[in-house]
Amino acid sequence: MPLFPTLPEDALVKDIYPLNPKLFRVWCEVEEGIMRGASAFTPGERELMGAFCSQLNSCTYCQSSHFEAAINFGIPREVFDPLMADIDTAPIRDELKPVFHYLEKLTLTPYKMIQSDADKVFAAGWDERALQDAILVCCCYAFMNRLVDGHGLPSDPALFEARGKRHFEEGYVSQYATETTD
Repeated sequence: MPLFPTLPEDALVKDIYPLNPKLFRVWCEVEEGIMRGASAFTPGERELMGAFCSQLNSCTYCQSSHFEAAINFGIPREVFDPLMADIDTAPIRDELKPVFHYLEKLTLTPYKMIQSDADKVFAAGWDERALQDAILVCCCYAFMNRLVDGHGLPSDPALFEARGKRHFEEGYVSQYATETTD
């Protein structure tokens, strides 16, 4: 049940955005740029990163809907549980493994980031822009996880597949545009 009395019992992110429409219109554009803009990572890989960081943050709402979006982008359903259990043996491209280690550390212990963390990503063939793109995904989900959990949005499993499909089909700006304009 949402923590804000004005939100419906089955509130979604779209119900939060009208509380501050100008701000969230800008946020949707930023999120669209992070998740769908030009990047060395595919949109599916970025959705998987978002789901991964959300799981580390114990945010079922974001983890589930963004993993469903990753599946819509072609990430196999069988990837997620092994990735959460052990990055090194997960069925993902080898060059992504240092990126996920970086994301894990940045999510759980950001104050412990050191040069060798970045160097491992660079050694796997990624450049500074790619690493920044991964960092931005992590930042995006740190924000969104706290936004949905701070408002007390319910994590209804029945909604996750549909939410993932909307992220895949509509992106971020278009699905919230009518809810966030003045």
